[in-house]
Amino acid sequence: MNIIQIIPGSGGSFYCGNCLRDSKYFNALRKQGHQVVKIPMYLPLFSDEHDIADIPIFYGAISTYLKQIYPVFRKAPKWFDRMLNSKPMMRMAASMAGSTRARGLEDMTVSMLLGEQGEQKEELENMVTWIAEHCKPDIIHLSNALLLGLSKRLKEKVGVPVVCSLQDEDVWVDVMQPAFREKIWNLMNKRTEDVDALVAVSDFYAQTMLEKMSLPPGKVHTLHLGVDHKDYIFKPASQKPRNVGYISRMCHDNGFDIVVDAFIKLKENPEFDDVKLIVTGGYTGDDSKFVKEQVRKIRANGLADKFELLPEFEDDAIHEFFAKVSLVSVPVRAGEAFGMYLIESMVSGVPVVQPALGAFPEIISLSGGGAIYEPNTPEMLCEKWSEVITDPEKLELLSNAGYKGTKDNFDIDKQAAKIIGLYESILR
Repeated sequence: MNIIQIIPGSGGSFYCGNCLRDSKYFNALRKQGHQVVKIPMYLPLFSDEHDIADIPIFYGAISTYLKQIYPVFRKAPKWFDRMLNSKPMMRMAASMAGSTRARGLEDMTVSMLLGEQGEQKEELENMVTWIAEHCKPDIIHLSNALLLGLSKRLKEKVGVPVVCSLQDEDVWVDVMQPAFREKIWNLMNKRTEDVDALVAVSDFYAQTMLEKMSLPPGKVHTLHLGVDHKDYIFKPASQKPRNVGYISRMCHDNGFDIVVDAFIKLKENPEFDDVKLIVTGGYTGDDSKFVKEQVRKIRANGLADKFELLPEFEDDAIHEFFAKVSLVSVPVRAGEAFGMYLIESMVSGVPVVQPALGAFPEIISLSGGGAIYEPNTPEMLCEKWSEVITDPEKLELLSNAGYKGTKDNFDIDKQAAKIIGLYESILR
């Protein structure tokens, strides 16, 4: 089967779970003998640029933004667009403040969902024409519902079914100005008429999107995310130092400060003198001030020698991170649709401690490799860490259970086969 994935890139400046999800499926589908082409949008992808070296970045973040805000740029010459969409410029844009900020992009989000009627209709036509001329897909898969505005022209021009994943769209839409939220959710509802299937990454998020998008029951399929256990190095908790870890974009929404405050509180007890906090996942320009404040707190409490910030989080660096920690927590304030870091941690033998929010209870229940707590406060997180760290038998049990549970329930090859089954049913 020939498959096209259309994926918004993060520029590689932070740990992007959605980008990682698409990359895992890309590898698994290819391993099963399918032809898969990744089409990047806005910014370069999380990693593996060698897979897309000859494919242009459509809807380049800089030119798309300028054309939306300043109509004069809509008449800019082609060479100007090519300069703005060059990979060096894209890398610079990815590191700047606001590159992933939803607030202030309400008009652009509406325009993108309007598709062929929006301000980006020229970019849309460029994309569908390139795909029609260079690819012969059997099916096209959109990375998230904010791209639903592409679907009508893709089906008209390329003539194949379109599938759309659902993951964390609410994180983008619900922080926008109230006047725009209802309009955007209604537009997304309308645009679902142009796709052949919607696929959520958890039962929790399937239900969330049925409600947010006012969809009828049965409209959304659930297919959990997956990892290949052979891509990770399993090491049981008993063979690791008693350190706690954080792996995600280091920002307020993801609760990085909750982890820091919980760690400071944990270190008040001499029983945890040996415990360090190891963090990784990167951050954007928007997060820079916030991250510096958290580092200052750690230093002010005399814990600089008990804190490590690892700048790299890809390839070998992620294995080094998991080898250093016995627990991982990413206390996302509003919960999350899934959380790739959960199964990456557990398949590496690292139990997770998460708030009882979003899909976290669902994933931990299916894997058996973690614990949940509530409310999502530093005090409760510290208490749960203390409970697990001081019980070596429980820690080891969670470590082994998480590894087995991830292999059994979140195997990427099994999940990819389910995706192919869905594609085949649509094509029939």
